[in-house]
Formats: sequence, C-alpha cells, structure tokens
Amino acid sequence: MSKSIVDHALEALLYEVVTEPKPGLVDPNNNGSHSDMDVYTFINSSVALREYFEQASQLGESFTGNDLIEMFASLREKGIQAEKAMFAATNNVNTHKGAIFSLGIFTCAQSYAGVHQQNVYEVIRQMCKGLVAHDMKDKEKTNKTIGEQIYFKYGYAGARELAESGYPVVEKTTLPFLEKSTGTINQRLLDTLIKTASVIADTTFIKRSGGMDQLPWLKKVCRQYFDLGGSKTAEGIEYLREMNTIFVEHNYTLGGCADILIVTIFMALEKDSLSFKN
Repeated sequence: MSKSIVDHALEALLYEVVTEPKPGLVDPNNNGSHSDMDVYTFINSSVALREYFEQASQLGESFTGNDLIEMFASLREKGIQAEKAMFAATNNVNTHKGAIFSLGIFTCAQSYAGVHQQNVYEVIRQMCKGLVAHDMKDKEKTNKTIGEQIYFKYGYAGARELAESGYPVVEKTTLPFLEKSTGTINQRLLDTLIKTASVIADTTFIKRSGGMDQLPWLKKVCRQYFDLGGSKTAEGIEYLREMNTIFVEHNYTLGGCADILIVTIFMALEKDSLSFKN
C-alpha cells in the first residue's frame, strides 16, 4: 500500500475545507449554508476516514481479477463502512459522503494504475462501467439520495455519470486549470472551485435551489468572479463573500463542486503540481 496515496487523500479533504472564502461551503471562518457542521467537524470526519483510504489503496494494489467492476463492488462495500465511521465521528452529520464515493474511487484507481502502469482515468472507466444503469434502475425506491432524485426528475446522473465517464471534467478541465494557475495554494484552489462551478451541473446546488433554473445564474456568478480578477483581487474576494451571503439566504451550496475540487487536489498532489506558484 502506498502511504503517499493515503496521505494525499487525507490532505485533499483538509485542503478543501480550509480554502476560503467559499460561497455556501464550510471554511475556517464561516459555516456557509451548513448550520450543523463547522471546520472541526470536517477535520474529525477526515481523520475517521483514514482507514477507508488505506483499504481503498490496498484494494487497488492487490486486486488481480480481470473485471475491474468487481474491484469497484468491493470498494463500495468498504465505503458503506466508511460512511458509518464518518457519522460516528460527526454525530450523524454528512460531511464527506460524496467524497467517500469519488475520492475512494480515485484512491483505489490510482493505486491500481500505479501497479499496472495504466491511465487512472481509464481504470476508473473500467471500474464504473454501467454504473448509472446499475444504480438507477429502481424509480420506485424510497429514501432516494439527492443524486437519485435529480436523475429521476431531470435525467442527469451527477456523480455516478462523472464516474462512469472517468471524470473527464478532472482530466481535461479542472486539473489542467489548477496546474496552470498561479498564486498561493488558497488562491489557486479558490479559482479552481469557481472554475468547477462554471462547468458542471452541481446536483447539490440543483437540489437546494429547487431545480435547474438557477444554473444559468450560477454560471453568471462564476463569470463575474473571474471578470473581477478572481482570487488575486480584493474585488474578487469581496464578491465571493457577497455571494456567500446570498447562498446562505437561499440555502444554496456547492457540495458537488467541493467533491470535484477534492479529487482534483488529490491528483495534483499525486503529480506534485500543487504549491505556491508566482
């Protein structure tokens, strides 16, 4: 098992939560639209997930089967236990359910890819082949997740769709954007978060805003942020704080974007391309 892969997974969780100011999301100075959690809740959750990421990395390193769907099935079983560990550490608050899914996939796939000299995104596509059809076959299911609710209402499969396609938004957009960005780590991650919000349909935002109608407004917000100079200008930072006020008033958040930021950070750490850069 690669200790560095596990370390990078945990660092990715912590880097995301300390990045600020993030509209609607928890950071060290603001709880955003989440009255039941704060930055310490996220720290507790992150620490509680270390065993899961160790298991995910070990699974990727040791799996010898021909069908990577089987590896993914084993990972999901471990993910169920990881959710229990998360809830135990957070007094039943959902801090990292999305990251257990996405970062677990990346941790396992990166470990497997390293052993077998394969492309991590292709490994993910093999792992998650047929995932949407597999998971979204029961329209009458009770207690649907947010992702399932969005799928059956709008036909967009969110995190599952991203996983099945091998996270092209990370491979082709957010990771290259982060690697080309400049400034402090906080500045680079803020800009990458807003870039992410400009290119994906965040199912958490869709659910909290009551549908797809507010997505054009969100894209406009992202454009305005970059028009103001992004994280490197006082105007850009003030605009994010103003947006946080609006997000809190309307109970909006960017949970899906945060999950993509986390796996983008993970891959940047794996490639040693995340540091202060003028």
